[in-house]
Amino acid sequence: MVQGPPADSSGSRFTPLVVLELASDTNQDAIAWLLRRIRDQQQDGGAELLVEQLGPGVDAQEKENPNMFLVGATWQRLLSGAEDVGLFKEFNDGSMRGFTCANKHEFKDYQGDGDSFLSMAECQFIIKHLLDTLRAKQETHVPGHSEVKLYPGKSIIRRLQSKGILVQVFPLHEKEELKQLSFSWYGKVKLSLQPLDDIRHYYGEGQALYFGFLEYFTFALVPMALIGVPYYLFDWEDYDKYVVFAAFNLVWCTVILELWKRCSASMAYRWGTLSRKKAFEEPRPGFHGVLGFNPVTGREEPLYPHAKRLLRIYLVSLPFVLLCLYLSLYVMMIYFQMEGWALSVHDQEPSFWTGVLLFIPSIIYAVVIEAMNLIYRYAAEFLTEWENHRLESSYQNHLVLKVLVFNFFNCFASLFYIAFVMQDMVLLRQSLATLLITSQILNQFMEAFLPYWLQRRRNKKMMRKVQKRRTRTLEDRELPLAEQVRLEADMSTYLGTFDDYLELFLLFGYVSLFSCVYPLAAVLVVLNNVTEVYSDAFKMCRVFKRPFSDPAANIGVWQLAFEAMSVIAVVTNCSLIGMSPQVKAYFPDSESQLILWTVAIEHALLAFKFILSYLIPDVPKPIQISLARLEFESLEALKKKKMLEASEPSEPVQ
Repeated sequence: MVQGPPADSSGSRFTPLVVLELASDTNQDAIAWLLRRIRDQQQDGGAELLVEQLGPGVDAQEKENPNMFLVGATWQRLLSGAEDVGLFKEFNDGSMRGFTCANKHEFKDYQGDGDSFLSMAECQFIIKHLLDTLRAKQETHVPGHSEVKLYPGKSIIRRLQSKGILVQVFPLHEKEELKQLSFSWYGKVKLSLQPLDDIRHYYGEGQALYFGFLEYFTFALVPMALIGVPYYLFDWEDYDKYVVFAAFNLVWCTVILELWKRCSASMAYRWGTLSRKKAFEEPRPGFHGVLGFNPVTGREEPLYPHAKRLLRIYLVSLPFVLLCLYLSLYVMMIYFQMEGWALSVHDQEPSFWTGVLLFIPSIIYAVVIEAMNLIYRYAAEFLTEWENHRLESSYQNHLVLKVLVFNFFNCFASLFYIAFVMQDMVLLRQSLATLLITSQILNQFMEAFLPYWLQRRRNKKMMRKVQKRRTRTLEDRELPLAEQVRLEADMSTYLGTFDDYLELFLLFGYVSLFSCVYPLAAVLVVLNNVTEVYSDAFKMCRVFKRPFSDPAANIGVWQLAFEAMSVIAVVTNCSLIGMSPQVKAYFPDSESQLILWTVAIEHALLAFKFILSYLIPDVPKPIQISLARLEFESLEALKKKKMLEASEPSEPVQ
């Protein structure tokens, strides 16, 4: 816990859970108004939270933002907030049910006043929800900022964020709990499963599901890696033998995704998010438009014509994406020219150094691919922001689509060209190995070593400043409250699991599409995933601000992305099998018959894939029964309530 919790206005102590940082030039009238709205009672339209200004740091001479505020809440307010957000907790009978204050003593872990019933991550999520639902009443603008207009019934916090008055909102770390989690998670090298329940308890379900998927994907790769190593060592000089491995790929990429759905559903049910209703989505902070009447909410709010957004998407964003794909194709052709030049040099004077030269074009191309992916990512974010999507889910879907299309084309176009146009399996194997190894090295540097080095510099600077200004020695190198908050405020903001899932998506593509040509691909991805677990865990605990809990029930749109990749993998592996000399030997005189048989088998396998996905239930049977029983009990309770209301005699009219 951050040290020395402040006192609220009544003099009692409260635990600071969330930090609000306003711009340093924010008008004092605006600050007083916002704090009053946060503290006001719920019936008066306030959030009914505890908030105090953060005191000055130990080095008051340095320029620091004075407009930082600590937010907490009473336990009674947190419990009522848990009911508002529809939090699911374990009932006495072992089922997961929506929490209500009326039957709070019927829940398994509720004891005494309930002061240990909610995890810190859940408390912080509740506070964020209460802040986000703080709505404007009759105010027309923010006091002291006449240019920042307010609309009745709209979120105040989101409006302040969109106008730059609210710089950031982030939850605080709990130092002792973080120390224990760090030790069990990455503090020692061990061959054991990740503490997913502890991760969920501290960071929330969204993060736990990502690390659960990373762990599952790693274990799912083990059979392919075990087959790939002897296959590579003893049977690979004959390139005709990849047919069996390609056939294994076809089954593997389908089965693991279907089994993951069941695994994901089991975790989500255990954590209480599987049957949790999705909250009504508020407009994004960056959304803007002309003030109009929204028939859904019945309020006046900014509206943006859907037709205008579609024009931006199809007349600007789509041509830009196509232009980027053309540039990627142009770079790929330059790579092939470099590859041809290196091969000609090696053929003229074969030596050790010309042999090394053969790998240089692939290494340069892999670095260029990573650089282009990074640049395109920023352009895609700018374009998707410019399209002005109203909801965060719509924004994310369009961003994911743009990034996935370009990354897939940029990373795999050269491999498809080598495999199906050049039909050079030796070059395909070399290119796949070089692209995979180089991208993993670059990702580990960018994701682990660079953030670690930057954070160490920040930590050392803060510790030197504290030790310089304090006369006594810091016990256990713990920072006082003000410095701890400011240190966390300066940490990098965690931008979500987007990049992490994107990396796994590309690795899944390398393995499922072409690993039959390079069986060691699965081994390399397993090694990468093992280091990824430790580097991602370190970043979460030491480099980034603590993110707010995300009550996710699955991995969302990424499940569709992985399934789309598995469909492409079926087509790719069938084509590679059809091109193998072993299969061609059965059709020595008719290439058209070979093509027809390949297409027919590919269609049959796709049909088998979809039948298999239908036959394997996404949710295990016991969980289906539990959810159905809970729905039945809810309907019965509703019937009883209606019957009691109908049986009550109406009061006589005076």
